[in-house]
Amino acid sequence: MAADLFDVAVVGGGPAGLSAALSLARARRRVIVFDAGDPRNGVAEHMHGVLGHDGVPPTSLLERGRREVEQYGGLVVDGRIERARVGPSGVEVDGPSGVVRARRLIVATGLRDGLPAITGLQEHWGRGVVVCPYCDGWERRNHTIGVIAAGPQGIDQAHQLRQWSDEIVYFPNDVGEPGADAVRTLEARGIRIERGRVRAIRSSEGRVEAVELDDRSVAVETIFTATTLHPRDRLLRDLGARTRDDADGSWVVVDPDGRTSVEHVWAVGNVVDRRSNVSVSLGAGSLIAGAVNADLTADDIAGSLRRDTAGER
Repeated sequence: MAADLFDVAVVGGGPAGLSAALSLARARRRVIVFDAGDPRNGVAEHMHGVLGHDGVPPTSLLERGRREVEQYGGLVVDGRIERARVGPSGVEVDGPSGVVRARRLIVATGLRDGLPAITGLQEHWGRGVVVCPYCDGWERRNHTIGVIAAGPQGIDQAHQLRQWSDEIVYFPNDVGEPGADAVRTLEARGIRIERGRVRAIRSSEGRVEAVELDDRSVAVETIFTATTLHPRDRLLRDLGARTRDDADGSWVVVDPDGRTSVEHVWAVGNVVDRRSNVSVSLGAGSLIAGAVNADLTADDIAGSLRRDTAGER
């Protein structure tokens, strides 16, 4: 493998990376995918809202995606990539079995969710503790839903969840007392406010039962909260990719086609876009694959012209 030259190396075997690899392999490009085997939604039992795949375990989607890439000649390799280098004609990736050379690099390494530091949240993450109403709201309809605020957006989250259940309990926790206007809107919609510091999540037989405050327990069946987003973009940053800071942190900048500021390097999915759920990532991977293939085609044309000119001499 070290002696081979691939058209595209894809780092990240999630929905975005595999979708890009599938389109490129079908375009008869030589593609290699490196998969660290740590998908963001790996803790979830099922995906929802993914057309044609509603209720399917996320790992099943990825397993099928790997097979589809491989049936068109793509190569999928298990292993985490820590280093890559960019040269005039492409990239070199330090793979699990040696250096891999490719003309272009797509980084689709996703992100990691950081939960509030509350005992029991991590234990139930992806099951009794969730973040996305569109992914998990239907399955929690008519539950007593606790919303633990992790920032001002907690109030919006509580209002949004009201359409799934009449029993919403809002925990301001360390965010502090909501303003008078916010209290009026919450009370007007029948959303209960439970003030005080959240100490822990109580559960029984793997099911969330209550939110433990310093002085009392509040019964709930499901918890929604917000996470801190940590893009897994060290590879891109080490390559010198331009970044931009915003309210949600620091993100690598890409253009509408997924191109970074580093020559020959693209990025797609959660590593550069916090909104990329599974459906968005699948579409974005296909879109970016088209842009990368167009860039390779332009390179193929230039190479043919150079050879033709050299032959005339």
